[in-house]
This record gives sequence, structure tokens and C-alpha cells, in this order.
Amino acid sequence: MKTDTNDRPSMALAERYRWIVLLICWLSFLISFIDRLTWANVAVSAGASLGLSVAALGVFVTAFYVGYVICNALGGVASDRIGGRLTLTASMLSLGVCTFLFGFTTSILMGVVLQVLMGLAAGADYASCIKLIVSWFDRGSRGRAMGILLIASSLGVTATNAIVPTLAASFGWQGVYHVLGIITLCIGVLAFVLLRDRPSSEPIASAPPPPLWPLLRDRNVILLGLTGFAAFWGTWGFTFWANALMIRGHGLSAVEAGFVMSLVGVAAIVGKPLMGLLSDWWGRPKWLTIGILTLFAVMLLVFGTLTDRLAFQIAAPLLGIGVFVYSPLLAVMVAEAAGAALAGSASGLLAGFWQLGSVIVPLVVGVVFQATGSFMVALTTLAAGPALGVVCMLFVQEQKSSDAG
Repeated sequence: MKTDTNDRPSMALAERYRWIVLLICWLSFLISFIDRLTWANVAVSAGASLGLSVAALGVFVTAFYVGYVICNALGGVASDRIGGRLTLTASMLSLGVCTFLFGFTTSILMGVVLQVLMGLAAGADYASCIKLIVSWFDRGSRGRAMGILLIASSLGVTATNAIVPTLAASFGWQGVYHVLGIITLCIGVLAFVLLRDRPSSEPIASAPPPPLWPLLRDRNVILLGLTGFAAFWGTWGFTFWANALMIRGHGLSAVEAGFVMSLVGVAAIVGKPLMGLLSDWWGRPKWLTIGILTLFAVMLLVFGTLTDRLAFQIAAPLLGIGVFVYSPLLAVMVAEAAGAALAGSASGLLAGFWQLGSVIVPLVVGVVFQATGSFMVALTTLAAGPALGVVCMLFVQEQKSSDAG
């Protein structure tokens, strides 16, 4: 990049270049989601070729998330210690290699090992992306950047379902992983070549980042951790069970239930950047989060009272705002509570904790629905999550607006 006599990028160049940084982060996050979600689209054909029972197919998903949860925390610490650029590059390159090798899987043991390794590789992507955004975007533009980044998680679901079946029909399930592995490797190379840790060519200060222990005792960090866990409880519990509950609880067809969920996804894709922009403009992410989680809890309860296809379709966009749109706001608040020096560590540690909610809730809701047979009771169980999140958020102290980013 062109620099002035002080070897600093000009303000105009830095303003433009930060969007290239965001684009690389977005591509990395998107391909990471596609890599992890591909198994859902190829599990049946892959299981048949590997001789796996239907029950055994889920073990690969569990194996991935074991690695993913572990490396969320480790990746966050790494991004603060060695920088977001190297951490994200290592994540993408190692994920690309493991994804490519998974296409050669011939046994359940080999598949489980590679899925754990894929999870470990992918686990560093979120925190390193957050670290880079905090470094390149000031507080006045951070919300919209987080919103754009986190579109990738919602779009990843749509892209996987649109792309993977076509690839599998052309190349087989093994070929899908080979193609995705190569694409992931290419994005890793782009990250290494194009990313910079911050908008300055000055050397990184030799002093190490502050210790983590005070951060783990910070009231805001603890409350945001509990809020995210509770919100993920509602989000991934609903995502996992909504189709089955609509089909079994109210007799919708699989196509009708899928269309309802697609409306939820569209609302999330549109809502995330808009909510980030609103957060930048208003500067009150706490109260926006409280509003969204309140809407989330209420709409889950409303959803539980609905009985026909049209009603579900009308409610879906409002529910989509609640289900997903809080995520960029939480990302901004975690980074601000931790400060720039520990933004990666805090984001990674809390993301790992949040994921526990998504691991536990499908089992709980399954037990509740099996015991009661009630659509309403199952949705009430899910609504307890965002309702608890609202209570936690009420005690979060908003950061002063003087943060320079």
C-alpha cells in the first residue's frame, strides 16, 4: 500500500483497505460454514458407501464440534498473541487440508479423527475475524462490519444447500470435500497475502497482551457469556427442531416447513447488517439486544400457538430477526468489554461457551417433546433461553462512547 513519509497508510487508503480486510474475513467465515455443514447434505450417500448406520452418521457432527469448541478459546488467545492475520491464515490452510483429506475417508475412525481436526482448524476463524475487525474498524463503524461478517453464517446454510447437492451429483461426496478443500486453501493463501493486522506499518509493540484472569472476572464479560449461551439455546434449538415440530406437531409437509425456515433465514441475512448499522448510528447495542431477545422470546411463544401454514409464513420474518440478528450486537459488546488487546481472546472464549448451549438444547427439547407431545411446551422451553438473556442484559453496563477503537 502507498504510504506517507511516516510510513503510515494514508487515511483514505486505510478507509478503503479495511473493506478488503472485511471481505477476506467474510469469505473465510463463509467457506468455514460450508465446510462444516456439508456433511448434512452428503451424510446419507457417504454413510452408504462407508457402511454406516443412520445412528452413526451423527457422530461426525459431534466430532467436529468437539474440536470446534476447544479451538474457539485457543484461536482467540492466538489472535491476540500472534495477530489475526496469521491465526486466520493458519485456520484456513489447516481446514483446507483436513477438508480435502476427509474426501479420502474409508472408515468411521478415520472420519471421526478428521472431523475433530476440521473442528480444531475451523474453531479459530471467528475470534481471528473479530480481532481483525476491531483493529480496522473504529467504534462508529464496527457494528455494520460485524453485521456484514455474520451474514456468512446465515448465508452459509443457504449456499450449502444450493451448491453441495449439485457438486455431489457431479463429483460424488468425496469430490465435494476435495473441491471445498481446494477453495478453502485458496482463501487461506489470500488471507496470508492480503491481510494486515492493523492500519499501520509500525511494528507490533513488544509488550505481551494483558493477562486473561481479570477479563474472566469482569462482570460485563460474565453477563455477556451467559446472554450468548441463553440466546444460542433459543437459536440453535429452534433451528434444529423447527422443521420437525411443524411437520409432526401441525402436519405441515417438509416443503412447507422448509419454506417457512427459508423466510426465517432471509430475515436474518437482511437484518444483521441493518442492525449493525443501527447500532453504529444509535450507539446503544445493549438496548437493541434487549429488544431483539424480547422479540425472540415472544415470537417463540407466538409460534407455539400457530396452527396453519399461512400463519407460520407471516410470523417467520419476525422470528428470523429474533433468532439471529442479536449476534453482531453481542460481538461488538464483547470486543468493547475486553478492549482491543484482548478482543480475540474474549470472543473466542465466549464463543466456545456459547456453543455449549447449541450442543445441549437439541437433546433437552427432544426429551420435552417426546414426553409431552406438545408443540407449545417445546417452544416454551426454547423461549426460556432468550428470556434469560434479557435478564442478564439488564445488568450489563454500557461502555463509554469515548472508545477510539
